[in-house]
Amino acid sequence: SFSLGHPAQGQHQPKGNSVFPDLATAVFDLERVISPPARPASTMVAVNRNAHFAPHVDSGAGAGQSRSLIVGLGVYTGGELAVEGKVHDVRHRPLEFDGWKQRHWTLPF
Repeated sequence: SFSLGHPAQGQHQPKGNSVFPDLATAVFDLERVISPPARPASTMVAVNRNAHFAPHVDSGAGAGQSRSLIVGLGVYTGGELAVEGKVHDVRHRPLEFDGWKQRHWTLPF
C-alpha cells in the first residue's frame, strides 16, 4: 500500500509520486472518468494490492474530502468491500461512500 496525490501547497508530497509518476497521472485520469459528475477531484489516493482491512472508519482530515471513491482493478477473486455490512463487488465497479462515517472493511481474497 502507498499513497499518491496532489496535496495542498506546503504539504508533504507522497513518496509514491516520485517512485511511480506515470501511475500517479493514470490514477487521477481514471478518477475523472469514473467519478460521479458533481464529485470534486481527490487530492490523495491510496493504492493497495491484496490488502485486507478490518472494520474501521477512516481517520484524519481527509484533506477536505467528505466521500470515498473505490474501484478494484486487475484479475482477482474475493476482496469485496463491505460498507455497514452490505457487500459490494468493486472489481471494475466504482463505489462512492462516506468512509469517515460509514464502517467498512474488505473481505478475504
